[in-house]
Amino acid sequence: MFPQNRPPLLYLVSTLDNSRRHIVNDSQKTHLQAAVAAGTASGPPQSLKLTYPETLDRIKEEFQFLQSQYHSLKLECEKLATEKTEIQRHYVMYYEMSYGLNIEMHKQTEIAKRLNVICAQLVPFLSQEHQQQVVQAVERAKQVTMAELNAAIGHQLQAQHLSHHAPPIPLTPHPSSLQPGLAAASSASSLLALSGVLGLQTQLAVKESLADSDHRDRDPGPSCVTLPNGERVRTLSDYLNSNKKRKTEEKDFGTDYGSDADRSEDNLVVDEVGYDPHAHMRSLGAAIPGAASGKPAYSFHVSADGQMQPVPFPPDALIGSGIPRHARQLHTLNHGEVVCAVTISNSTRHVYTGGKGCVKVWDVGQPGTKTPVAQLDCLNRDNYIRSCKLLPDGRSLIVGGEASTLSIWDLASPTPRIKAELTSSAPACYALAISPDAKVCFSCCSDGNIVVWDLQNQTLVRQFQGHTDGASCIDISHDGTKLWTGGLDNTVRCWDLREGRQLQQHDFNSQIFSLGYCPTGEWLAVGMESSNVEVLHVSKPDKYQLHLHESCVLSLQFASCGKWFVSTGKDNLLNAWRTPYGASIFQSKESSSVLSCDVSTDDQFIVTGSGDKKATVYEVIY
Repeated sequence: MFPQNRPPLLYLVSTLDNSRRHIVNDSQKTHLQAAVAAGTASGPPQSLKLTYPETLDRIKEEFQFLQSQYHSLKLECEKLATEKTEIQRHYVMYYEMSYGLNIEMHKQTEIAKRLNVICAQLVPFLSQEHQQQVVQAVERAKQVTMAELNAAIGHQLQAQHLSHHAPPIPLTPHPSSLQPGLAAASSASSLLALSGVLGLQTQLAVKESLADSDHRDRDPGPSCVTLPNGERVRTLSDYLNSNKKRKTEEKDFGTDYGSDADRSEDNLVVDEVGYDPHAHMRSLGAAIPGAASGKPAYSFHVSADGQMQPVPFPPDALIGSGIPRHARQLHTLNHGEVVCAVTISNSTRHVYTGGKGCVKVWDVGQPGTKTPVAQLDCLNRDNYIRSCKLLPDGRSLIVGGEASTLSIWDLASPTPRIKAELTSSAPACYALAISPDAKVCFSCCSDGNIVVWDLQNQTLVRQFQGHTDGASCIDISHDGTKLWTGGLDNTVRCWDLREGRQLQQHDFNSQIFSLGYCPTGEWLAVGMESSNVEVLHVSKPDKYQLHLHESCVLSLQFASCGKWFVSTGKDNLLNAWRTPYGASIFQSKESSSVLSCDVSTDDQFIVTGSGDKKATVYEVIY
């Protein structure tokens, strides 16, 4: 029945080993054979007493043991799966908390900026003694440690727990009416009380902002371009996308930083008598010497030692030859994409609007509904035009944007066509300038370099290196000897075009988004991310600081006469200022962020490009 000389058990083990290796493996069979051999060598051979039922019982025991191990491992696996689900839930919860804290951090940063601006505006009107006390209190607030902050929060929570409701905020008198020993303490307590209220408001606004952000269009408008070395530079779409998330969060503070494309084009408002964004401060302005037209002081002279004083405007600040009275909306040009760049021809007949991938040409010489007469496809469909400049003869247009190539268009041909392309190593061009003789073009690059192009030979002739972050804006002096550039590294630099070197550098506490050089004087206007406009004298240390914008100043342009200039911002405002002290000539509020502007060479028209996918042409009324 069994093979010769092979015990029944070994044969059974061999058979089971071939069919059920997970029960008895080769090593077990080897050990069993060795045990049998050892028993044979040590004594007389003994017959094995294992019967079939006993063998089956042993196999059954082994199977039950393995089955119990399987069930144990299965329970462990289910336990690990439950723990994994719990960890994932905690991860999602912590992620949501991190996102909420990030939003709260941005809100508190904006609150700190607002309070800092308020302090800077109020301090000059206090007595010298009170000024010093307030400055010391503010400096002390800046040096609060985390331990002190946690202790203060703990006391506040304890007080709320005891009272079961938030205590009312005490209305403190103006610091100038306090006793000297109480002025600093009262100012600090007022700021802390205000911060507490704003903190409560921000907590209530978090859920609304998260809900609203899901329904908002993701219109582009400065995003990030990744350089070959991994460095990231800001481009226009990221700027508007990041700030769009803040809009709903910040509306509870009483300020709307402007939407990008989520408002109707029918909401455009042009206030010919002047729009006043500070109406809630009129009572304060009435008590401030030098306040004009009921507005609070918004223009300050900053001396060489840093002292700020409100500017007493001269009687003829808003009257006289060449000073406009207001602006009237003339045309609306529905571009269809966010308009990041605009320019108007010297003849004032054609307007050029740059958006996603293309520049559209509009004939504004005739009344009626406007449609583009030509479309210049310059970049890829998803890349934005950042600047377009006409040569003085109006026959050529230079276009730059989120690409390493500038294109030069021949507008004199029956159909506009590209006649040359200029390629640099930078991934994007943020701004362009043309020399007065139209022989040289300057491009501000995202890597911080200023590239100088020979337009006649279409060659790169020089690079100015100095900005440590993207160069965002540029202007050239009327005589063509000096170049002014602003950058995201918080600096404004002046370059000598004859010697090819840097002449000046002005450092700021904010990124520079726009600038313009006065055609007739020694003044440079700078628009900043902090919402300030600063007008610098190029050879003297004093300057003017203007505070009418409520968000970053995205574009700035001087009139050819040099007597006034305009600035636009993410607060939807177009502001016209008197050179150099910044008396407000007029304001116009649009329905979305105003990203770009241009003034015609005859100072009769202003063109703006906005985040709600259109450009607007204004007629300047004198």
